Amino acid sequence: MTENFETLHDVLIVGGGAAGLSAAQMLGRSRRSVAVVDSGEPRNATAAGVHGFLSRDGISPGELLAVARTEAESYGAAVVNGRVVAAAGGLAQGFKIALDDGTQLRGRRLLVATGLTDELPAVDGLRERWGRDVLHCPFCHGWEVRDQAIGILGNGPWSVHQALLFRQWSSNITLFLNNRVAPSDAESEQLAARGIRVVDGAAEAVRVERDRLRGVALAGGPEIAVEALVVGPRAHARLEAFAGLGLAPSEHPSGAGTFLETDADGGTPVPGVWAAGNVTDLKAQVLASAAAAAWTAVVINNHLMAEELAGDVDAYRRALAPTGA
Repeated sequence: MTENFETLHDVLIVGGGAAGLSAAQMLGRSRRSVAVVDSGEPRNATAAGVHGFLSRDGISPGELLAVARTEAESYGAAVVNGRVVAAAGGLAQGFKIALDDGTQLRGRRLLVATGLTDELPAVDGLRERWGRDVLHCPFCHGWEVRDQAIGILGNGPWSVHQALLFRQWSSNITLFLNNRVAPSDAESEQLAARGIRVVDGAAEAVRVERDRLRGVALAGGPEIAVEALVVGPRAHARLEAFAGLGLAPSEHPSGAGTFLETDADGGTPVPGVWAAGNVTDLKAQVLASAAAAAWTAVVINNHLMAEELAGDVDAYRRALAPTGA
């Protein structure tokens, strides 16, 4: 990489979502020089509000990130708009990242907080309603659709669990098997016991009227009325830019997607590189992602301090050594 940005930061953070900005704030408060690269593509951008975040319930995703960015910058963090396309280096020589506009940044440590992308089933109109009345998490959005007619679009083994779970928010639940779900005898009994309607056949499209979800149209069949539709997407860790460092996604044990495996503190197999947020934890909500990243920032700070302390002790000993020793 050709350097055109000479500052050596203590920490480079890739990802300007809740995790990345939480880490930046903590590191800034620790008097570390930090650069955050933000591509401006938060996973929850289409959602009307963030929920389950104590003291910030209902805030729009954009407003939350604006507040978080201001706080991180108030402690000296530099936020750079752009997309990281490549990363190189190592613990001994430091890390370098290249942005899509040619900008290049250097840092002693690297934190990956790039999050996930969601792969939805190929159902006409589904993507356009994503984050509005097409949802995935009952704890994030269940309250907002309580007592409505809620459909569960089958997309994997977790769909039966979603149907049973959303039954807490509404008594009107329909599970669309969508040729992807085959409940066991025990699951069928559970669904029946909870009064959940089960519909065979593949979903072809979602129908909308006056900018509101009206129903799910089955291939060669009827339209089933629903006011909200739940789907568990397959999630993919955003790691393409870090292949040069040897970071690669792993298949999640749940079958729900891919993630970056780390230790309990966010450490990756690459020395000097940590990860936090959804890229390493598919189930983490916004508050959990921010909290995990704050702790990982503490770990990174302590790692830097240990290196600096070792250097200072070595210099101290050399200063005390007799001349010519």
